Amino acid sequence: MRNQLSGLTTETKNKQSEDLDLLSTLDIIRLMNEEDKKVAYCVEKELPAIARAVDMIAECLQNGGRLFYFGAGTSGRLGLLDAAECPPTFGTDPSLVQGVIAGGVEALVKAIEGAEDLAHLGQEDVLAHGVRAGDAVVGIAASGRTPYVKGALAEASRLKAKIVSLSCNPTAEINEGVDVSINVVVGPEVVTGSTRLKAATAQKMVLNMITTACMVRLGKVYKNLMVNVQVTNEKLKERAKQIVAEAADVSLEEADELLNRAQGDARLAIVMKKTALSQAESLRLLEQHKGNIRRIVEGYVS
Repeated sequence: MRNQLSGLTTETKNKQSEDLDLLSTLDIIRLMNEEDKKVAYCVEKELPAIARAVDMIAECLQNGGRLFYFGAGTSGRLGLLDAAECPPTFGTDPSLVQGVIAGGVEALVKAIEGAEDLAHLGQEDVLAHGVRAGDAVVGIAASGRTPYVKGALAEASRLKAKIVSLSCNPTAEINEGVDVSINVVVGPEVVTGSTRLKAATAQKMVLNMITTACMVRLGKVYKNLMVNVQVTNEKLKERAKQIVAEAADVSLEEADELLNRAQGDARLAIVMKKTALSQAESLRLLEQHKGNIRRIVEGYVS
């Protein structure tokens, strides 16, 4: 028999908001703010599990694998958002981190009714996106029971991918058979069952941690700087200039000159300055060390 929503923590009534419709506007948003304050502490309880997931996913990525997010509704949109932000932030190929949502891209802006209820659609999407052994797959479902996500994880597991589940209930059906389960229990929502609120905030925080920590492990960050930032507009050009100036300890003027010589590649500009090597030799080192600036500069004195 299918589980009832009433048994899920994400569907229970929040006693603090029982008279929500009687509150003033300020009191409504004050209550929401108080509830949101709890989210980071709930995420904190799952940090060991998140760290295990990061280490496992980073190993997959280091060995040629990819990271896939599968989700429906808000959960799916959050996965797509996190994946979409990796190329401009970390200079990754769009295929490295991919988000897949039940109902397809159209579901980003319009609810596709019923798509999340079909496990076979999750299985089909896993196959359509070419998930294989060596990849990592994260299934995202606030309820922990979304059939689409269950189907996707089951198929990905059959294909020998590494599996992570992310839910907001203490026990979740999507945890079955996974390598790492992350269960951020944020409690009842201000609007009963509206998991686009605290649950979504928690999921966003966890996804931020997963990709950011993975990219740090992969050497996509030097110190705490976005050295792989893609210079695609004036704002990002200025940001790249500031990054080079900070990392290479030079003026903004010299950073601009270095960037021009490096054709806009902040990593190359930094390595050229820190090692005093030519553009060609600096580029060779970046390729040899898979873009990890820390490993390169430790052997040189600028």
